[in-house]
Amino acid sequence: MTLCEIPSPSRRALLGAGAGCFAWACLPGFAHAAGGRDMRLVTIVLRGALDGLSAVAPVGDPAYADLHGSLALRLDGDHPALPLDGFFALNPAMPNLARLFRAGQASVVHAVATSYRERSHFDGQDVLESGHAGPGFTGSGWLNRALSALPAGERVGPAGLAVGAVAPLVIRGPAPVLGWAPQVGPAPAGDDLARRVLDLYGRRDPGLHAALSQGLATERLAGDAAGRTGRGDMASPAGMRQAAEGAARLLAADDGPRVAALAFDGWDTHVNEGGATGRLSQLLGGLDGAIAALEAGLGPRWRDTTVVAVTEFGRTVHINGTVGTDHGTGTVAFLAGGGVRGGRVVADWPGLAAPKLYEGRDLQPTTDLRAVLKGVLAEQWGLSAGVLAGDVFPGSDGVKPMAGLFA
Repeated sequence: MTLCEIPSPSRRALLGAGAGCFAWACLPGFAHAAGGRDMRLVTIVLRGALDGLSAVAPVGDPAYADLHGSLALRLDGDHPALPLDGFFALNPAMPNLARLFRAGQASVVHAVATSYRERSHFDGQDVLESGHAGPGFTGSGWLNRALSALPAGERVGPAGLAVGAVAPLVIRGPAPVLGWAPQVGPAPAGDDLARRVLDLYGRRDPGLHAALSQGLATERLAGDAAGRTGRGDMASPAGMRQAAEGAARLLAADDGPRVAALAFDGWDTHVNEGGATGRLSQLLGGLDGAIAALEAGLGPRWRDTTVVAVTEFGRTVHINGTVGTDHGTGTVAFLAGGGVRGGRVVADWPGLAAPKLYEGRDLQPTTDLRAVLKGVLAEQWGLSAGVLAGDVFPGSDGVKPMAGLFA
């Protein structure tokens, strides 16, 4: 079994989460870059390495059921997988994604991976979120640099939204973002206390007064219609949905952010992973609920929204002695949204026969994840191949943007 190191947020990261919350002078030209459409982009990072073979099962591969053992999905039985086409089937915990897939608003990219080929979560997440070819470039993320590359536009509000106690690396960088996190712990102070603190800051510290005012305004907008706020952590199904609900409210506002980054933890399934039921299916159900919450909360904005869910690497094809899977390579990425050219599993399928496995143990990656992300940014925001290879994903000249991701 591969031992897992746990990355810890640095003080710099904590400070970076809110450093640029109120510094926008003008919004990048999203509508201009997107051909007049007011697009939204939501990136969900699944931290811990998702088992793509239990999320989207290659049930048509003759080697799959034997290799993945008790974790393999089946098309029959008490918890049958949800067929996507004649070869792949979706974990039954994701009925909303299956519905969007059938409606042509969701797709899957399989046998995909970043350029990283080792097995460290810390380095794998660094590569995934920084957009660099290797670890060690943690100053900024590819999504933030994409924001910075857009032409200047009119002033309408903050452009980027970081959801969580710590801004995900993918959205950290020179372009300032708004930070918001679901409430965890005791109930927040009431409006009366907030007013008194605001009054105190207003007389003694104008800077803190402005920051607190903005924070309370964000919290009110992200909270639900009954005035409650989310209380789950973002590694639980309920917390994932609450985070997505709050993000959707902020993204749906006319003067709200156009881009959001969320990070859901807990996908490191070395022990008792489960297949159609169990721990992994619960997490997939949480992701499914988060996507459904984004669709519902964005309302008419959904037609101009893209949700991308990605992870740092996959897991081994064989199960281990504790009925889980260890760190692997190839995995899946999910795309959902009103403009996605859905109803497809995009895969240059390598096969699971022993000679086809990466290092004899992993799904062989055949698609570079950067090609998928470049395709999203190129088609949605009109970023050129040169900007994508030079600024957003440095050193990726040989990785061409995937075409045809949108209808």
